Amino acid sequence: MTEKLLRQEIEKIVVNAGLGRLSQQGQFEEKILPEVEKEFAAITGQKASIRAAKKSIAGFKIRENQIIGLKVTLRQKHMEDFFERLVNLALPRVKDFRGLELSNIDESGNLNIGFKEHDVFPEIDQEKSKTSFGLQVTIVPRKKNREAAIALYRRLGLPLKK
Repeated sequence: MTEKLLRQEIEKIVVNAGLGRLSQQGQFEEKILPEVEKEFAAITGQKASIRAAKKSIAGFKIRENQIIGLKVTLRQKHMEDFFERLVNLALPRVKDFRGLELSNIDESGNLNIGFKEHDVFPEIDQEKSKTSFGLQVTIVPRKKNREAAIALYRRLGLPLKK
């Protein structure tokens, strides 16, 4: 029931990881980036696309074409699998988790969930992981209405606050 409802009502799930701080470290592209890509692929179930800076920003110490993030767009079966792991395994493992704020849902009904550390996902072994990075998960519904999206997320079993 949930899988059918998920495919009908959710268009896609986008997962992003910002690597701005990590990219400042020495030997980033040789040692750190492959490790991050491997762990990101384990979490999402598919290979990530590398995102580079479009222009230089001196205040953030970013240069044009410098790698600053990873992105994956999940649809169909990968989306269903990721959603199940997110709701049943990752969210309950977040420290002091008491539900998702309704303010995380924008006017179009998109739900944005931020994770300060990626190791809340069960695919990551905390002892073997050498790096720590944050994730942002965006769930995009087909209907672009905030109230309908809130009702949908509650039907899908997402732990939203009252």
